[in-house]
Amino acid sequence: MRLFLFLPIVALLMTSCAKPLADFAVNSSEKKVTAPIHFDNKSKKATTFHWDFGDGKTSADPSPTHIYYHSGRHEVTLKASDGKKSTIKKMEINIEPPTHCEVLIETEFGNMLVQLSDATPLHRDNFIKLAEQGFYDGLAFHRVIRNFMIQGGDPNSKDENSQALGSGGPGYTIPAEFVDTLFHLRGAIAAARTGGPMNPEKKSSGSQFYIVQGDQVDDAYLSAREASGKVRYPTSVKEAYKAMGGTPHLDGEYTVFGKVIQGLDVIDKIASQQTGPGDRPVKPIRMKVIVIK
Repeated sequence: MRLFLFLPIVALLMTSCAKPLADFAVNSSEKKVTAPIHFDNKSKKATTFHWDFGDGKTSADPSPTHIYYHSGRHEVTLKASDGKKSTIKKMEINIEPPTHCEVLIETEFGNMLVQLSDATPLHRDNFIKLAEQGFYDGLAFHRVIRNFMIQGGDPNSKDENSQALGSGGPGYTIPAEFVDTLFHLRGAIAAARTGGPMNPEKKSSGSQFYIVQGDQVDDAYLSAREASGKVRYPTSVKEAYKAMGGTPHLDGEYTVFGKVIQGLDVIDKIASQQTGPGDRPVKPIRMKVIVIK
């Protein structure tokens, strides 16, 4: 009878002494920057989790999905706990670099991942140079027009009280790079510039840019643009304009040098903000630009 009572007590003690076991696997076939990577939690006897992805980011989700914005080796650490005891598992993963030049534009409304075009090397290289210098960090989208575009890159926008927005820059311009494969579709990023007879060569601002939100486009509108003799649209581009929208009246007038490939909804959120005189958002919408490497 005593032995019968002793066995459950021993089993209880063994159970209470057991530690949680931290364990996980990487459940993603593609391990490169900007690609979502899923971590499959296989831990046992744990109730809380702490992930360190090795890039300064953490998570408490049981099985998180993480996006890396820098290539190279990262040590991932999972700490699994039952509230009293914990164990740790570490794993090193190698993140491959991007196949194209990409930048991340961070805002309070979310992030936009932008792919820069190799067909416009002057604009591509200049944008990367300024981003690496931290030129864009803290600047605002100073001009926002719903169903048209959101514009930023003026260094004067760091000052909330500045009234001279739209004319600032790094002190130089960039020659136009008009390419017959780049158009003002929704999500296009293009260089702002001085208009009119003062700029007959249509040189771009050295830093200011805009991202197209655009409006609906139909065949009649595109045909009218072609009739002007300034642009010809391949069938695929016409279909894209009708499906996505854009601002085709700017084609051939301003240099398009890339496109948003993730975060199109962020454009809509920014474009919906209340604006005042000069299409300036009432509340400053600031950015940080990170070069993906």
